[in-house]
Amino acid sequence: MIEEHIDIATADGAMNSFVVYPQERGPHPVVLFYMDAPGKREELHDMARRLAGAGYFVVLPNLYYRRTRDWWLTERTEAKMAVMFEHMNALTNAMTVRDTGAMLRYVDAHPHADGRRVGAVGYCMSGPFVMHAAASFPDRIRSIASIHGANLVTDRDDSAHLVAPRIRCESYFACAEIDKWASHELVDRLEAALVAGGTPHRIEWYPKVEHGFVFPLRACYDQAAAERHWERLFDLFGRTLR
Repeated sequence: MIEEHIDIATADGAMNSFVVYPQERGPHPVVLFYMDAPGKREELHDMARRLAGAGYFVVLPNLYYRRTRDWWLTERTEAKMAVMFEHMNALTNAMTVRDTGAMLRYVDAHPHADGRRVGAVGYCMSGPFVMHAAASFPDRIRSIASIHGANLVTDRDDSAHLVAPRIRCESYFACAEIDKWASHELVDRLEAALVAGGTPHRIEWYPKVEHGFVFPLRACYDQAAAERHWERLFDLFGRTLR
């Protein structure tokens, strides 16, 4: 495996990113990996390595680069969680669309990446980001996955569910049964928007698990459910990017 810590030039600065891909048999289909609110950290690097081990060129950017290059949530104290929410709330969907464009330009120029075959996965706060990415680059992104996505339906003008009619690729939504960021009512509204928009999609509920269940270092980690999410990702990307 090849691992690189690189800066991707964006309209707003240098987006420090972790890139990992197999050493041989490239160029490889691309997976854009959008982080959760606690930030880009080794736990996510390990998840990116697992994707790369299945034959993908994985790009994991620090979406907080406009504010900091190296912050991540080291412990869940009230003070540090407050900093996390400051970083998260400073991000907009429009910013991440610009970042997606920069990542696409990066993979187009990389000899080991096949920019014709691109998928995206977003965790927690990044569920809306992958929806906006697919809506903004419908000719580039072949599939997206939102894993316990947060704030997929809001009252804002840029709510992710409003771009459903522009999403043409296959979309997968893994939803935790116990999740204050994505209640059953909000997911029902999301599904209605996807159906009305004609978006190819699958929404799957993961029973008896909490928001964040896929992360091994989280107290709410559920191994069986986390492994199911990996099975779904490999199936989705295997069908749409291979």
